[in-house]
Amino acid sequence: MLSCDPCIHKTVPEEYRHIAEALFPPKGFCTDQGPSIEAARGFADILGIGADYMRLLENLSDPRKPCGEIRHFLKHFQNNLDLLIQKTWVEKADEARKEQLQDRIPGFIAEIEREQYPQALADFSLILEELAYLFFGAQSRKEDFTEYTFRIDTQMGLFWWYGQQIGGLQQTGCCIQTQNCEARASCLKAVLFLGICYLTNF
Repeated sequence: MLSCDPCIHKTVPEEYRHIAEALFPPKGFCTDQGPSIEAARGFADILGIGADYMRLLENLSDPRKPCGEIRHFLKHFQNNLDLLIQKTWVEKADEARKEQLQDRIPGFIAEIEREQYPQALADFSLILEELAYLFFGAQSRKEDFTEYTFRIDTQMGLFWWYGQQIGGLQQTGCCIQTQNCEARASCLKAVLFLGICYLTNF
């Protein structure tokens, strides 16, 4: 799984660090906390998807919106992700990884539709790990991977930094349980759809 070392926050450019750390504090969350929707919105802005993400959140939170719209969006995400995977060049020995990654996507989308957000986040972390390998090869396994992506492009670096953080949500007080279940589900959903929205617009 992608590393979630708190020291990785130091690789985020200083001008973005405050917003990034609002979403994922370097020391983790308190037992009654999780990422906030407001922090996710701020992070979406610096990823360059602020307007699209706001529209998506409105659709997700409005009970008057038909669920078909979200299914349509997820289908668009799947199609775009399939295209990204197909376009990656890999050694012949790694071709099977592309097929295996594509095979994971329908189950991941099914988890979202069943509102199993903790499991979906864990699986999305694994999907991003494999996608990073297809894009960057062995470089994605190195400790300086985030720094490497920031040198290529700031928004790309921020996205892969996000990918390294979401796997750690399973070890925080953000696991959905006990009180405020609905609020925590909304927060996890906001964080999950942040990455989905970015890849849909990639």
